[in-house]
Amino acid sequence: MKIKYFLFALFLSITLHSCVVLSTKKYKAMLSQRDSLFSRSANLEEELAKLQSDTARLHRELAGLRHDLADQQAGYTTLKGNYDALNTNYGSASSKVSQLSSDLQKREKRLREVEDILRKRDEATNALKDKLQKALLGFQQNGLTVDIRNGKVYVSLTDKLLFPSGSIVIDERGKAALKQLAAVLNKEPDINMAVEGHTDDKKVINLGQIKDNWDLSVLRATSVTRYLTEVEKIDPHRLTATGKSEYQPIDPADSNDARTKNRRIEIVLSPKLDELYNLIKK
Repeated sequence: MKIKYFLFALFLSITLHSCVVLSTKKYKAMLSQRDSLFSRSANLEEELAKLQSDTARLHRELAGLRHDLADQQAGYTTLKGNYDALNTNYGSASSKVSQLSSDLQKREKRLREVEDILRKRDEATNALKDKLQKALLGFQQNGLTVDIRNGKVYVSLTDKLLFPSGSIVIDERGKAALKQLAAVLNKEPDINMAVEGHTDDKKVINLGQIKDNWDLSVLRATSVTRYLTEVEKIDPHRLTATGKSEYQPIDPADSNDARTKNRRIEIVLSPKLDELYNLIKK
């Protein structure tokens, strides 16, 4: 608008001056110039308004772009932080997986070693059972049995094979059986022995120093242990003697046949497992 007023004032001044000194032809030419100037002024004002509008729009767009850039930068910062955290966690997890894998390999190795030891134990147990069955074959019709239970060899001798009725003194037939047993065991130094005395459920009556089935089971077990160590020279460090009284019967039936089975000495043979125990402790 200021440009327009300036041009109008200029033209008015020229016009007034021209009215005095100029001819009609020149006056008309000047009027034409005035109209041209007004037209150009209007165009310039339109272009100025457009430029101002465009400038305002560009400022708004620039502000929006700056806002978007700030959001993008904030998002990038967050993503980078998450990436760094994930990278750290991945490194930690990778280290843990590596450690777990190493531990698993060690455990698998130990498991194979344990399985190998147990396999060897089973092989030794079966071989020992076969040796004892062959050595004691002549006594198996007199109440002697050899079997494997829970990885151990059980040599079971009925009381009638070892002792007179109600006695704790081993008779000659019992000594012969124990002698054959000791001949095998003296060649097997890695076998431990537990001598267990078992009775039936009938109460002990009038046996002097033997007051009950506990006494009878313990004293019979110690009689066998003493014979094996003192006479057959088995290392006493390999033996233990225990009395089970009537509380671990083979046959719980209330019959004379069941009671006969339950009155017995069981010699439990188990291979030394020091190697296995040491491995497990590790």
